[in-house]
Amino acid sequence: MSKSIVLPKDALQHPIFQLIGKVGHELGQEVYVVGGFVRDQLLQRTQPKDIDFVTIGSGIALAKAVSEKLGPHGKVTVFKNFGTAMIHHAEYELEFVGARKESYDLGSRKPTVENGSLEDDQKRRDFTINALAISLNPDSYGELIDPFGGLLHLEQGILKTPLDPDSTFSDDPLRMMRAIRFANQLHFSIEAEALSAIRRNADRMQILSAERITEEFMKIMRCDKPSIGLGLLYETKLIHRFLPEIAALQGVEEIEGKLHKDNFYHTLEVVDNVAMASQNVWLRWAALLHDIGKPVVKRFDQKVGWTFHSHEFVGGKMTPAIFRRLKLPLGEPLRYVKKIVQQSSRPIVLSQEEVTDSAVRRLLFDAGDELEDLMILCESDITTKNSKKKSRYLKNFENVRQKLKEVEESDAIRNWQPPISGEQIMEVFGISPGREIGIIKNAIRESILDGIIPNKEKEAFEYMLQIGKEIGLKPKESHG
Repeated sequence: MSKSIVLPKDALQHPIFQLIGKVGHELGQEVYVVGGFVRDQLLQRTQPKDIDFVTIGSGIALAKAVSEKLGPHGKVTVFKNFGTAMIHHAEYELEFVGARKESYDLGSRKPTVENGSLEDDQKRRDFTINALAISLNPDSYGELIDPFGGLLHLEQGILKTPLDPDSTFSDDPLRMMRAIRFANQLHFSIEAEALSAIRRNADRMQILSAERITEEFMKIMRCDKPSIGLGLLYETKLIHRFLPEIAALQGVEEIEGKLHKDNFYHTLEVVDNVAMASQNVWLRWAALLHDIGKPVVKRFDQKVGWTFHSHEFVGGKMTPAIFRRLKLPLGEPLRYVKKIVQQSSRPIVLSQEEVTDSAVRRLLFDAGDELEDLMILCESDITTKNSKKKSRYLKNFENVRQKLKEVEESDAIRNWQPPISGEQIMEVFGISPGREIGIIKNAIRESILDGIIPNKEKEAFEYMLQIGKEIGLKPKESHG
């Protein structure tokens, strides 16, 4: 059911709007505020900090004139190649452009631009809800200009293109990603013909840069319920173009009456569960990628059915290539996501068997600062619809969490630092850097993790002397 939408009375309350309208009038240029600001005002969403203005004439000239009026509070930046200018004023970014019409070449999403009317400018917008404009001109101040029914589509919760959707999406295929992102963010539906046009034009994704695709995809991943966008990306076959590893998760295979679950739709549930528990977009990425190794290692065993041995390790090995392809950051985010993916089954295994102190120490040691995020992912991985099973699994994870807390308090293993350093080993035995140091340090670490010795310097020192003796080292007389 549609709802009545009207422009809030205070939509243009900020004095900057009247100032820009007045400056435009002095220059003899009509001025309109357009795009996301208008849409979000009508939807009564949080007011965006970036506001777009269209003028019939030179956007750069208008921006410079506004900047002069604002003085030191309105520094202007000109982008001459694009015919645009931006002013940073208080917390706002004000962008100015002259009204234009565009034509496209098939091999590029960069249009040929010429001056045009307001309606020409509205026609080039991606969706009718983004083609709405509000006049800032003195004789029609606050008037809503809606040539394509955008207001009705806002009321109906529909995304529709101003012109033919095939032309809209073929001209600039990034609009297909934007359609899905808006559908996810606004909880709108994409009009049937527009959705069909996205499917028909999916191959046009090839002219987009990885950076632009990733920019839109990250916005989908930051939504409250990313599965809406992820599902639409799969349905339209867009995700197949830039994340085929996720598309490959879809499907159920049956052999001898035994089936495995559909790992694509399971993954969508896991991502949503993580999104409810954490705002960390990289943890959501780890949830998205946590099962990508399954199609690679999937095997059928007549005795046990379907197996996915070492899928976490394989998924972790696949992660860097995905980050490079999508131009995602290769530093800390990659290290974090790869680690979470490779560790993603560790707490699950612990929850299914008797939890030993040794296994808990090793998890604390290996997970380090990422332990809590790893536990969030594992608890989010419970997607069974059987309430009794779900309750039992969550109870098991509570037991794991309690055991982790107890062992950490007693043994201080998380982000463990060796109680004996390499320098100490060299000093005690009077040796230079070499393999013996690694042998001793590894032996101390393993003995602490296995509970053979406590995580304390005195016991570790004595154990160092014992291991040194076993490999033929003698301490210097001062340490005898």
